[in-house]
This record gives sequence, C-alpha cells and structure tokens, in this order.
Amino acid sequence: MSRKKRWTMLLLAGLLGLLGCGSPSSHLQSLPVNGQEGAEGPQGPKADGPKSGELVYAGSMELSYAENFTVDYYEGGYTMLTTVMDNRRFLLIPEDREVPRSLEEGIVAIRQPLSDVYLVATPAMNMFSELDALDRVTFSGQKEEGWYIQAAKDAMAKGDILYAGKYSKPDYELIVSKGCRLAIENTMISHAPEVVEKLEEFDVPVMIDYSSYETHPLGRVEWIKFYGTLLGREEAAEDIFEAQSKILERVTAEAGTGQRVAFFFITSNGLVQVRQSSDYVPKMIELAGGAYIFEDLGDPNTRRSTVNMQVEEFYAGAKDADFLIYNSAIDGGITSVSELLDKCAPLADFKAVKEGNVWCTTNDMYQQPLAAGYLTEDIHGMLHGKKEGMNYLFHLE
Repeated sequence: MSRKKRWTMLLLAGLLGLLGCGSPSSHLQSLPVNGQEGAEGPQGPKADGPKSGELVYAGSMELSYAENFTVDYYEGGYTMLTTVMDNRRFLLIPEDREVPRSLEEGIVAIRQPLSDVYLVATPAMNMFSELDALDRVTFSGQKEEGWYIQAAKDAMAKGDILYAGKYSKPDYELIVSKGCRLAIENTMISHAPEVVEKLEEFDVPVMIDYSSYETHPLGRVEWIKFYGTLLGREEAAEDIFEAQSKILERVTAEAGTGQRVAFFFITSNGLVQVRQSSDYVPKMIELAGGAYIFEDLGDPNTRRSTVNMQVEEFYAGAKDADFLIYNSAIDGGITSVSELLDKCAPLADFKAVKEGNVWCTTNDMYQQPLAAGYLTEDIHGMLHGKKEGMNYLFHLE
C-alpha cells in the first residue's frame, strides 16, 4: 500500500471514530435482531415489518400506481420505507422519539429531520427541489454543468452542494469527513456493488431509487410520496402528485387517435436505441392517444427500459410511423431534420420525415420525472397538430 493511500485510510478511520462519539440517536444505525414476535396493530400483525415490542403496526400508505416502494406506519409516529426491488428497509425516527431498543438485522434507523444527503439519483434531485428540500442535500453525484435543474445548479455554484464523485467513484474522504447520513443511488449502482459495500463500511447507509422501474408514468411521479415521507413533506408531495394526475386525466379523457409513434436515439456506434414496449414512455404515448410503434418489444422481466437494434431492423419496424420523437437525453439532442439524417441517412425514407412530423425531447426531460403529466400532454398536443407551447418536446424543421 502506498504512503498516500495508507494516510487516507488512517484519516478516514479517525474521522469515523470522531463521528461515533456522538449521541447514538444522532446518527443512522443498523439495529440487531431481538427475536421478539411482531406486535399487533389495528390491522393485525405486519408480517414483514420490524419485530419489536416497542413498535405497533398502524397501517400502510395506499399507492395508486407505484409498485417499487411501500410506506408502513407504526404507532408513535414511526414510519418504515421499503424499496421493494432489494427489500432495503429504513425506519424513520421522529425527532422527539427514541430509537427502538432492537429491530431486525438490516433495518436502518434514520432520525428526523434528515440532512447531509449524498444524492446520485438524478430523479431524486427533482423530487428534493420540488419539495423545497435542497438544503438537505450536501453532496451531488453530478457536476454542476450536468444538472438541468436550475435550483441544483445554483446550489452547487454557491457551494451549498458539493460534487462528491459519480456513482462508481465517490469521494469517500469528503463524504465521511462532512458527516454524510445517507447515500441515494440510482440503479446503475448495481454495476458497482463494491461502492455500496465501502459506503456501508463507513457507516453511510445506501438507498436506491427505483423510480425508473415503474411502468406507469404516474408510478414514477408517485415516488414523490416516498421522498415526501422521508423528508417530512407529505402534504406537499400529495399536492404535487395530484396536480400531475389531473393533467393526465384531462388528456386521457379523449379517444385515442391510432397514430403510431417511434421514440428512439442513435448511438455513437450507429445502433438505434428504442424503448421496451413495457416501459413508461410507450405508456405515455398510449395515454396521450397514440400507439407505440413496437407492440411487443423486449422482455419486461429484465427491468431494462431500452433495447438496441440494427438500423435495418428499426427501418423495417418504424418506417411507416406517423411521428418520430428523438430522445436527446444522451447526446444533447438535435436542432433540425438534416442533423438527424446526418446521424442516420436511411431515416429520409420514413413517412414521418417526409410528412414533417419529427420531434425532439428537451435535454432536461429525464431529470424531471415529476413532469410526466406535462410530457404526456405534449405528446397529446403533437398528435393533434399542435407545434408551439410545448414543455418537453419541440418540432424539428
């Protein structure tokens, strides 16, 4: 081991020792098994809830669309957040309450109010911003120039939020020295399990945002309730969700048009990246009154949102699409049809190109999961001949 690396590890060890000197209730804790039976509440025992004589199950949050998290309530103001895909459980401890004496192994206690978050999952930044809780974020996994959320850019410019490395290479020294209390990662962290292990070694619990796995656009939006609960902003979260729900209700009140839409991106190696048929984007197209051009593409059990195909395959399947929407999220987008044809000349034969029905998403679309209603409304407008006044789509000449 080099002298520099040995010095860094010793520094981290010292810092962790200092952090451990505080009150036990002031930090996150993984609590051991106590072997007690689950207590019964008004709805009976919660089979997979915490087993502790101090906690009594009182009910669960009713969710309309989201399938990848749950919120369970216990008497005394305690709340359990669970991410379904990995069964990670986080017990929220009210500020004026004690941490229960013992819980099942693996449950992480988070004393409220939460602060000093290392936020890597870009959808979560939108949630924190809309909940007026950016002051709870101390570290970002994205550099200032990588954010399209203006409030996040401003906070980083002022030094209120610090860049602490991307998901695969976090700045452990910075994160530990400034007392990070929770890391919120995106699903890419599955490709770097050693990072999760190292963060947890440093007593920084890891929460993974699975909002991108929701198949209904309002399922993604409903994650605002997850973060609203985590941050103590439940009423604001409910208002935000209801606002997007009403937009979708207004759009879906009309009959479908039957017009077919292709949503795609040209990769750097010349492949065409499209969405799986079970993804939330095809669902948006359906809710807006259109039909996604690929009816049965991909395997929904893989939880992947995209599929790469050869240009020839895309040509055969999407040549007669009524509308093309180019996904700008990765390469920054295009500004004209000629730029699109520079990327992929065979598109010149497509019906949508010939009829002038080519569109592009704005760069910030994927950092704005709470705008699902607005984007669906944009697609609805596109299908009905609207070309101005969009939020997340623009027409290509």
